[in-house]
Amino acid sequence: MSASELFSVQGKRVVVSGGTSGIGLMIARAFVENGASVLISSRKAEVCASVAEELSRFGECVAVPENLASEEGCQRLADAVGEIWDSLDVLVNNAGATWGAPLAEHDAAAWDRVLDLNVQGVFHLTRFLRPLLDASVSGEPPHADPARVINVGSIDGLRVPGMETYSYTASKAGMHHLTRHLAWDLSPRITVNAIAPGPFESRMMAATLEAQGEQIAERAPMRRIGSEEDMAGVSMYLASRAASYVTGAVIPVDGGLSTCLATWNPAS
Repeated sequence: MSASELFSVQGKRVVVSGGTSGIGLMIARAFVENGASVLISSRKAEVCASVAEELSRFGECVAVPENLASEEGCQRLADAVGEIWDSLDVLVNNAGATWGAPLAEHDAAAWDRVLDLNVQGVFHLTRFLRPLLDASVSGEPPHADPARVINVGSIDGLRVPGMETYSYTASKAGMHHLTRHLAWDLSPRITVNAIAPGPFESRMMAATLEAQGEQIAERAPMRRIGSEEDMAGVSMYLASRAASYVTGAVIPVDGGLSTCLATWNPAS
């Protein structure tokens, strides 16, 4: 029952999609620095290689570049993971895209580019990696430590953000419910949970935070934006033995923003 054992991720094998920047990099770094073996993936090979080299100074990290917006890309990444490891403890589905445009201009291409990655990519990568996740589980409940799937959603899938990001909000709400559905089907050997971040320093949020970061922080009950420690803490918790009885949960990590009645609108 010691905290060091209960919350440990030492020796776990972890895949982090979109692990080269923003929240994905925060999560990958947390696992590497705490003794996990980590495989990161994103579209750009040179960025993957550079980030893997950087993280390898602190532990074990390898990179496999892949575009996960297609079923074929998800299959290729799963095959590559299987060539490196014979089992997988944790899958972090973080790769994502966003798009914003006025209602009249939000065409089918905008929907496809966002939902293909944010929803279909999560589904296909999870199903292709399921055999490796299953292979990491030994013993029977309640003594088995299940494998983990951690999906990175958004508080924009919990309430309306005040921006015209229709495909993005729909995709994150869809991912949250997909999380619950997969949790039902993959239990008890695999837990499936989602993190719903609020504003964090990331490429996706960079322009918004530069223009409106202080105002956003003022509207959050905790009066700040998220830090790397905040994301490290929740992701390692969900991957550790401490969360072995948690599945189907969507956890807001947003300083309380999702509890507020009023939406925050960076354009206001």
